Amino acid sequence: MTILSEFKEFAVKGNVVDLAVGVIIGAAFGKIVDSLVADIIMPVIGLVFGKLDFSNLYVVLGTVPAGIANNLAELKKAGVPVLAYGNFITIVVNFVILAFIIFMMVKQINRLRRTEEAAPAAPAAPPEDIVLLREIRDSLKRS
Repeated sequence: MTILSEFKEFAVKGNVVDLAVGVIIGAAFGKIVDSLVADIIMPVIGLVFGKLDFSNLYVVLGTVPAGIANNLAELKKAGVPVLAYGNFITIVVNFVILAFIIFMMVKQINRLRRTEEAAPAAPAAPPEDIVLLREIRDSLKRS
């Protein structure tokens, strides 16, 4: 078996294809959650806490050169070390939302599996010796 045929066999197996689909959908879903947090949740939180924009929360760890604007983008562009904890807060909120959604999905899948497993199975056939004993009993009753 050549390397090429081994790779082809590996690539077309169901698990690899399922994994690839999962990664692609996961990446798209991650973008949806990022947008949800950045465009909907964080502005509402910022409104509640007084027009606070978490993406621009930072602490300058070095000296700011003259002529550089005091905002996160310009400081990073100038190479000034900054501790951007607001971005970290946003990413943590993203993670919590994504983890909760995945938890709910797994919970529903497990619930569906339990209902499938709980379906009543047909009663097992009695062992052959029991069947023979019943036939003998019934035969004796008739005589």
